[in-house]
Amino acid sequence: MSETNFTSGLPPSDLLSLERIRGQLIRLEDTIIFSLIERAQFALNKRIYEAGAFKAETGFDGSWLEWFLFEIESFHAKARRYTSPDEHPFTPLSLLPPPIITPQSYPPLLYPPAASHPSVNANARILKFYVDIIVPAITGAHGRKRGAARHASVSAAEDGLDDGNYGSAATRDVEVLQALSRRIHFGMFVSESKFLSAPHEFVPHILARPPNTDALAGLITKPAVEAKLLVRLANKARVYGGEMDGDGRVVPLSDDELALRGKLDVDEVVALYRDWVIPLTKDVEVDYLVHRLDGVPQDQIDAWLAAGKTA
Repeated sequence: MSETNFTSGLPPSDLLSLERIRGQLIRLEDTIIFSLIERAQFALNKRIYEAGAFKAETGFDGSWLEWFLFEIESFHAKARRYTSPDEHPFTPLSLLPPPIITPQSYPPLLYPPAASHPSVNANARILKFYVDIIVPAITGAHGRKRGAARHASVSAAEDGLDDGNYGSAATRDVEVLQALSRRIHFGMFVSESKFLSAPHEFVPHILARPPNTDALAGLITKPAVEAKLLVRLANKARVYGGEMDGDGRVVPLSDDELALRGKLDVDEVVALYRDWVIPLTKDVEVDYLVHRLDGVPQDQIDAWLAAGKTA
């Protein structure tokens, strides 16, 4: 399967090929599913998402998870992670330290004014839906199994919603969030690839006032591909979340039994992509296109339009 190594020496046209981009997105499916399985083994631990809950220990006003992100991303920033065009920290770059080693030289792949526009960064939305929707969903089996007879007087620890594994849970949260962010922001590469293949189809919709975002979305959306993605994702979740016997044979489990065993709820993985990952990726793709002509000389825009008339 094709990989996206930006320092491989390949020309930008190869790095931006849809086949190569698609291969990377499929690899990220694996990363996300395995990370969700790792997070699902711990309880909800709602306290780690509450602002100020650990201020006495950290001196940090935000949540335990936000503090974790800041500390981990500070280290990663020193290692130049966020100089790569496919990496976007949850912590504002202005709060992170500079790299301590010389940044690598990457080929020009994305159009800087579009890629750096604030509207294209979806991390705030990713963090919110992950904490509010995804974590409760993937840890729900633990809560049901350990606290089926929950009463108002029962503590979170007693009903299985808090197991005290705050460090482990946050570590897995960071892994999931980084993979989700990379996957969703990879939409910019899809947009750039499709734009360069036929700029004359995009330019009129970008120049419309306001920009015709529905038309732009239509140019980059393939419902049949999205439907296949969801089927593939469900099948992967069943396999990766399954179990083997002592002889290495797969133990057949229904989706319900898989969820009850605390590995992963297949329906929740599909819902994650259907309701959040795909729509947010589309938002990133469209927002990138809306700003794709920012600062582009008029003669270049005219040349793109003229080329379309003669094609």
